[in-house]
Amino acid sequence: MNALTALASAAFGSTVYLVTFSTVGWLNQLAPRVKVTGLVVTGMVLCAVIGIVAFASRSVTLGFIVGAGLTPPVQRWILQRRKQ
Repeated sequence: MNALTALASAAFGSTVYLVTFSTVGWLNQLAPRVKVTGLVVTGMVLCAVIGIVAFASRSVTLGFIVGAGLTPPVQRWILQRRKQ
């Protein structure tokens, strides 16, 4: 497993999580019909990205999962620190 590839994939997984999180937050402010359409499109894009990552290699997949898995707790910690 190439460590640099796994690290780059972790950064990519983190970015995908943050972009999806922001997109869903923005879609929640829109009208219900637009929100549902946007969520469906977002889900389809996520499925395509995950499929491409899974097809790439084992180190890419592991890095992507680690990056996407570590980002939510780190983001919550950063947001809580800002409030204080």
